[in-house]
Amino acid sequence: MSKHDESELRARFARVGQGHVFADFESLDANARESFLAQLQAVDLDQVGEQARLLGESVHGVMPGELSPPGLFPLLRTEREKRRADEARRVGESLLAEGRVAFLLVAGGQASRLGYDGPKGAFEIGPVSGRSLFEIHARRLLAVRQRFNVAVPWYVMTSPANHAATQSYFERHRHFGLDAKDIRFFSQAMIPAMDPEGRILRAGPGELFLAPNGHGGVLLALEQSGALAESGERGIEHFSYFQVDNPLARPADPLFIGLHAIEGAGMSSKVVAKRDAGEKVGVLGRIGERLGCIEYSDLPANLREAREADGQLRFRAGNIAIHMLRRDFVSDLTRGGLHLPWHLARKKMLVWHDGELAQRDGIKFEAFVFDALGDSERSVTLEVSRAEEFSPVKNARGEDSPESARADLCRLHAVWARSAGLELPSPDAGGVHPIEIDPLIAEDAAQFQSRPHTPIVTDRGHFYVHEHR
Repeated sequence: MSKHDESELRARFARVGQGHVFADFESLDANARESFLAQLQAVDLDQVGEQARLLGESVHGVMPGELSPPGLFPLLRTEREKRRADEARRVGESLLAEGRVAFLLVAGGQASRLGYDGPKGAFEIGPVSGRSLFEIHARRLLAVRQRFNVAVPWYVMTSPANHAATQSYFERHRHFGLDAKDIRFFSQAMIPAMDPEGRILRAGPGELFLAPNGHGGVLLALEQSGALAESGERGIEHFSYFQVDNPLARPADPLFIGLHAIEGAGMSSKVVAKRDAGEKVGVLGRIGERLGCIEYSDLPANLREAREADGQLRFRAGNIAIHMLRRDFVSDLTRGGLHLPWHLARKKMLVWHDGELAQRDGIKFEAFVFDALGDSERSVTLEVSRAEEFSPVKNARGEDSPESARADLCRLHAVWARSAGLELPSPDAGGVHPIEIDPLIAEDAAQFQSRPHTPIVTDRGHFYVHEHR
């Protein structure tokens, strides 16, 4: 970078009150200076100004009178709803067969909390097979390719921390049988964190303190990487969005795809019924006239406990981060930048301050993908079974852990095996039968019964694989 360009960059940061980032600049060697200047060039100062202004605004809670539950397409259906579901499945299968659906996976996390050094998607979760989260998801997409004989476009959002490792993992596993040209990796944006006064924080001399811009950033990354334009050239009309940590996610669900398409929705969601009123999970609902996700802490206690006439929780639509998004809806949301609100995460951070590393108050800014629901004129909220579609891997132990996810996989597949009249392996000390079914075979008990499969008996349990004829 020339001296003129450096001077212009200094002036731009000074004009918006961020000139302090150049402190210690003269102490850096030539390579460190070039690296830091490149980092600064990538900063969107208009966005920094917008975020700094948010710090000075008062935060108002959501008023109870403004909240109402969403309209659900329920798990227990009337005859009319069953007919609509049958029609939706036909539409969804047609869209899959025509190659109009692409799959959008958010996989920017590391598995360090799980004791694994690498991308979370590479963490082995298969209770019998030992397959990773990535492979389990890939097998479901491979089933789409084999069933409909179509290309399966898969867009995988990584992070700078795991981008290279994720690509390498896919290459080592030969893309799990999928065509490498159909898989597109792109990285999530990192943006500066700030102190409570709106000043950009630094992680060291010549290094900004950067943090991921939230799962809502997948939409902007899709556009900025060129993947959104590419998907249009491929004839893609819809994205099936899911996150890497849920091994029960069904990204190619014809029912969900079809309901979303028939409704002409910009964005739709799957939800599960909350376990109880105290479960700390966001719920989908209407905030005034806009659909969105109401955080647990924003839902007043009286509404949290409110019941319908049949005894069900009124606000029970637990968000599980599975969505359908129309491609042109994503295009509108990302034209000229990401048009989603920022959420503030306040925490202590180890930052460079007065020539040394110190713990300071800091703020990270995140965009959440579910906020896009408020911009969708029409939307479907499909209630699904938690036991069949939601068991995330978030914690090292206890609830939502590898142990609980493996047990949930075994319980679900044991139900399928029983329905097919198969003998189960002996249960473990917790009463869980060690059994696993290859996603390539089936998404539900009926498919498992109708499709050929071969049992492989191992010392870890029974594993049913696809039987080739």
